[in-house]
Amino acid sequence: MVKGLALAALAATFVMAQENRPDHRLRAAADTFQEIMSTPDKGIPSDLVSRAECIVILPGVKKGAFIVGGEFGKGFAECRHGNGWSGPAAVELGGGSVGFQIGGSSTDLVLLVMNERGMHHLLEDKFTLGADAAVAAGPVGRTAEANTDASLHAEILAWSRSRGVFAGIALNGAVLKADPDENEKLYGRAVTNHEVLRGDVRPPAGARILTAELDHYPATAGNADRSR
Repeated sequence: MVKGLALAALAATFVMAQENRPDHRLRAAADTFQEIMSTPDKGIPSDLVSRAECIVILPGVKKGAFIVGGEFGKGFAECRHGNGWSGPAAVELGGGSVGFQIGGSSTDLVLLVMNERGMHHLLEDKFTLGADAAVAAGPVGRTAEANTDASLHAEILAWSRSRGVFAGIALNGAVLKADPDENEKLYGRAVTNHEVLRGDVRPPAGARILTAELDHYPATAGNADRSR
């Protein structure tokens, strides 16, 4: 009995260690984005992805970790740089009353940063959604009207997927911050999110899996040639 419990504990520790590896989380972020965009009638309008300056993907956020002021989700951000994307910058999301708004046992979150002002917030060490940067629930589906007031004026649009249900979500009060420990694991040295997202750091080979998915949505004319 005791031996069986010990083996179960070791197995759980191994699984947790695997899930906490940056390469595992990068693959999860890439898979999350690919799955969401493969159902255009129920996903994020592709024209919004093409217009976005940056994207943040937080896969498999756990409900049990939703505590006021505490970390509850990890993921990666990438910003457009020249004609492509920067490397992934590790981020954490927590705080506020997000847990009560999302529900479900495990939730995927996607945020699109729609303008340069929102991008500058993302380059900071941390900022609060709804206070420092205007955030709105994003429209769903390719037939959704992308040119709504929210799409035109919000700095950040947000979506969640939980129990197979995909919808725009309000994230007011949540804090998005850099994850320096994760960055050091991924890049092999200390780097800042500002350096990564500005394109000043060469992406590691493992980052290609996420960037390859984002490359399916090239920038529109308005931001295709913007230099970081």
